[in-house]
Amino acid sequence: MTGNPLQRLNALGQSIWYDYIRRDLFTSGRLDRMIREDALTGMTSNPTIFQKAIADSDLYDEDMRRLAGQGLDTYRVFEGLEVQDVQRAADLFRPVFDRTGGDDGFVSIEVGPHLALDRDGTIEEARRLWKSCDRPNVMVKIPGTKEGVPAIRQCLEEGININITLLFSVSRYREVMEAYLAGLEARAAAGKPVDRVRSVASFFVSRVDTMADKKLDARAKEAGSDRERALAKDLRSKVGIANARIAFQAFEEIFGGGRFEALAKKGVKRQKPLWASTSTKDPALPDLYYVEALVAPDTVDTMPPETLEAYRDHGEPAVRIHDDLQDAHAVFRGLTELGIDDKAIFRDLEDEGIRKFSDSYDSLMKTLAEKQQAVGAR
Repeated sequence: MTGNPLQRLNALGQSIWYDYIRRDLFTSGRLDRMIREDALTGMTSNPTIFQKAIADSDLYDEDMRRLAGQGLDTYRVFEGLEVQDVQRAADLFRPVFDRTGGDDGFVSIEVGPHLALDRDGTIEEARRLWKSCDRPNVMVKIPGTKEGVPAIRQCLEEGININITLLFSVSRYREVMEAYLAGLEARAAAGKPVDRVRSVASFFVSRVDTMADKKLDARAKEAGSDRERALAKDLRSKVGIANARIAFQAFEEIFGGGRFEALAKKGVKRQKPLWASTSTKDPALPDLYYVEALVAPDTVDTMPPETLEAYRDHGEPAVRIHDDLQDAHAVFRGLTELGIDDKAIFRDLEDEGIRKFSDSYDSLMKTLAEKQQAVGAR
């Protein structure tokens, strides 16, 4: 297999999406080069990424003045800026979208994080962003919360491409796959086209270990026996990958079953799992620890700049998703033995994710308001 490690990863059936967006990626030709040379096939954005892009550069100042001059408030100014970036990125990825028959080449834009627990508000904003972007290779990101799941189903039924974000538990992931199938079944029953609707389910990985390891470290300190102490230490940094592998097992079960087969005959494609949060947070772990463990066909890996560069430099592509699958289930049996509630971990992670995205969004609005004043846009 020829090409750099990123190209070889793509050849194994895993899509690489860039977890980063900034306007000079387009103007410098860098994104176009990465698409050609690194087999990059998509891009994601979120409030944290935009906050850094707007705060740390003057790339957006001119458009800020123009949009504010139209009488738009800070939120609408931001939406105008992000829609422009997403449109330009989508245009650069359009050849990938066309070449793959609409299976890849997507750019994601996120509904406001304060809507994470608001079903109707999420649907309304998803519709508006989808219409504003006006590109077939855009996906609207909706959090996979309890309230988000029916919004996801409704938007898919309406033909909006959806990237489900903030997924941590396999049980919620199953709800998301159910929403996908139900939405497309309803769309097909209404006689509407289903062959161009696409969705990915973003399953977070390293964040799981960040929280689980804290509980394991505490359990090791208070363990009443050498066996418990050894088990707590042994499970460290294993929960995230184990959880993702069990999620992939669920993916293969659902999309290998009769219900999906009936939809596939009508042109419906699989909802791909997307591995999010694959950068290594623990400095004691290898920098590609999560990426290498979750190489699999029919999946997406979103890589931030430093992870993508590391993989280009020393990645070793090979399909490993099924490695030690029995051990993955044993990890959760070990948590139970230690009295650690994995369901509580996942609930806390969802709450934390919503809070962090909301905080980033609020920081973005503050940064944008300050920049508007600085450049005379208000």
